[in-house]
Amino acid sequence: MSSRTVFLAKLIGLYALVFGISMLANRQGTLTAVSSLLRDPGLVLVSGVFALGVGLAMVLAHNAWSGGALTIVVTLIGWLSTFKGLVLLFLSSADALAGYVQAIQYERLYYLYAAVTLILGAYLTYAGFAASRSINGRAA
Repeated sequence: MSSRTVFLAKLIGLYALVFGISMLANRQGTLTAVSSLLRDPGLVLVSGVFALGVGLAMVLAHNAWSGGALTIVVTLIGWLSTFKGLVLLFLSSADALAGYVQAIQYERLYYLYAAVTLILGAYLTYAGFAASRSINGRAA
């Protein structure tokens, strides 16, 4: 397993864990923030640019489809971030934004989104640090 996979697993895992915990700790604040963001086409555009940039960086640096589950999950996250960025970039009209909000059903499925974020974060964090110990243990 590459050191890049291990680094990205730890980075994304810790990020997802912290964000998932904050989602559970502050449901109303998160719902208000996401609702406000999705009502502002400028913020949606900026979010799309950011997601696309992060996704493309991950895809260009880590586009590996073999090497175990951790490697594939990290690669999938890069591709999903790229796709999300593209979708957000093209949601410039009020109708498109309304359709997106309706499609994701964020408020109704809030705890599912939080659970997936936490589970993914826990898996990536655990697997990333376990792989790091394994790599460091062999090198010693």
